[in-house]
Amino acid sequence: MFGAARHSRRRRGTALVMGGVLFAGAAACGGGDGGDGGRDDKKPRGGAKASASAAGPRALTEAQLTAASFTDGETVGKYTASEFTLGAPHSDDYTADPAVCQPLVSLAADVTDHDLKTEVNRRVDVAGEMLGLSVAVQLRSYGGGDAARVMKDLDKAGRKCADGFTEVRSVAKGTYLKVEPVRAPEFGAGADEVRAYHFTILDVKGKLRLHDYLTVVRSGSTTLSFRADLLGTKDFGGVPESVTDAQWEKFRSVVAPG
Repeated sequence: MFGAARHSRRRRGTALVMGGVLFAGAAACGGGDGGDGGRDDKKPRGGAKASASAAGPRALTEAQLTAASFTDGETVGKYTASEFTLGAPHSDDYTADPAVCQPLVSLAADVTDHDLKTEVNRRVDVAGEMLGLSVAVQLRSYGGGDAARVMKDLDKAGRKCADGFTEVRSVAKGTYLKVEPVRAPEFGAGADEVRAYHFTILDVKGKLRLHDYLTVVRSGSTTLSFRADLLGTKDFGGVPESVTDAQWEKFRSVVAPG
């Protein structure tokens, strides 16, 4: 991982690979299927035809989730949203050791057993600012009540992995020194639960301490994930609330209009 935005910069074909900071000599990240990284599996888990009340809140469709997400070029204060050109910022290349820490690294369908129906991925940053703050915004819709299980697993990971863990990739490993819970934004009506974390990460040369922040909020069958990072050692204090507020407002306008 080392921050979703770090991967996204390479996915967008920039020359900034952070050779002297993180992945000296590392190959580019593995990609998803392209576009939004959307997937829309209409089949209930195990083929069961459970009612929405028995299986948990009804999963949003891909169209609903897309409408609820930032659009390409949408501005949020000084930030601009864009699509990931080569798929989601995390893939099955990103795993954790021990495995209980996986939700802190990636919730991609291939590395978890949650009943993920649809996901939409966006990048939010300052246009033209290659070394600035970047936020990966990921909206995911789950079936079978699994959005709540995602949050439970995330909470467990935050507790079990507080003293650090290893992120494993095909060509590199990274050391998370600490996982600390931080104050979560006040999302208000419709937010069932929220988790927020600060990660202190050691670069591959073992010299620099880097910072990532993760905020995840659940509303019914959907999770909204915000992962922020900065190319540098500055502790920037968290995910910008202007981004979380704007995305939450748009999401609520679609799922609970009026």
